[in-house]
Amino acid sequence: MDVPIVYCDNLEISFGVGPDIVDITDKLASIVQQSGIERGSLHASVIGSTGSITTIEYEPGVVEDLKRAIERLAPQTMDYEHEKAWHDGNGHSHVQAALLGPSMVVPVRKAKLALGTWQQVVVINHDNRSRRRHVAVTVIGT
Repeated sequence: MDVPIVYCDNLEISFGVGPDIVDITDKLASIVQQSGIERGSLHASVIGSTGSITTIEYEPGVVEDLKRAIERLAPQTMDYEHEKAWHDGNGHSHVQAALLGPSMVVPVRKAKLALGTWQQVVVINHDNRSRRRHVAVTVIGT
């Protein structure tokens, strides 16, 4: 019987003004290798209420399309109740991040992330200022 392993690590990523999208696939793959886990799952969560994580084909066209879609979902120019309370200009950032979500799970198979050929894991800063974001990573398996 295999004894489960839990391996934890953190990433720190610099971002420009949002939406700014950064591919972290290679960094996550490296964490899986360091964990020694052959099969299981990788959990990644971006810390903060104006960041999100998802998968896309990380190429300039899709990156730009995603940025435009995010802006259409929660435009910066809309009236947000958050602005009335805090006057910090980032009400849209909170809504955008909530719609995409702060975390995801990727299967680990044969000590590799089980992703499609054109699928990469990306973290998005939605805030109206540059940020350093932390991503908490946990790999669980055998």
